[in-house]
Amino acid sequence: MRPPENLYHQNITEDGSRSSCSLNRCNLSPWIIGSEEFQANPLPVEIDGARTTDGSLFRRLGEIADAGERSRLFHDYVCVKFGLNDKTVSAGGKLKSVYSYVHLLNAWGADSNRQSGAVLKAWVESRFGILATYHNGRLADDAAAREAFLLDRTRGAAKFIGVLMQLDLLYTFCQDELRRRFPDKKWKTLYRGTHDSEEYTVQKEAGAKRAALVQLNNLSSFTSDPEVAWEFGSSAWEVEVPLAKIVFFSGLLPKSLLAGESEHLVLGGYYNVRTLLC
Repeated sequence: MRPPENLYHQNITEDGSRSSCSLNRCNLSPWIIGSEEFQANPLPVEIDGARTTDGSLFRRLGEIADAGERSRLFHDYVCVKFGLNDKTVSAGGKLKSVYSYVHLLNAWGADSNRQSGAVLKAWVESRFGILATYHNGRLADDAAAREAFLLDRTRGAAKFIGVLMQLDLLYTFCQDELRRRFPDKKWKTLYRGTHDSEEYTVQKEAGAKRAALVQLNNLSSFTSDPEVAWEFGSSAWEVEVPLAKIVFFSGLLPKSLLAGESEHLVLGGYYNVRTLLC
């Protein structure tokens, strides 16, 4: 298995450049998780400490047969642990809600290239070590995009205090639910529409009709409905996504929390994709 280029988690130095660093906080190295070989032969991924620190939660979830009840218990637990139903006092003296992982997911759905997107991409970098490649521009060769990413990440981190640990729990809960709902599967067929070809590094595969090897951003939105994918792009891809790389899917949380249909958030890296015909 070869290490993909430009995929490692990297440290951002004071001058805005990035130095390679393979550190992450899970059981597999970044280049394994992000490789095309992982897509073909996925392995379970665990964030360090997420399951053991909140072992009582996951033991209780394992005793509940109903998916809806599990989702409500999970959200209630996170709300209590992180005080998400509390109010804080703003600089102007007004009470405001504590921002949560639900606010973050909703904001991502509106625009993944703003503060919420930067926070989620930074979480993926810190936990899985997979580098963000796009944020209002290609980060590898666009200094303005790198600066915007740093600024959005810093401002977002100040707003979403404690949200990274919430996301650790969300990913772990999501993985358990996928195993319960699809016990004999390792992949799910998902679709992605796109207008922005510059967002990706595309390598055509010789002899593969309508197929390509594509490097996706470290976190990307997919859908389980091919018709929905066409609503978001002039072209659409079909991808066999390892369940281990799904961070969130529509239906995971109580229906009252999030709008949208059939959305999935997927960890990035290299994927073999098939272009759909109109």
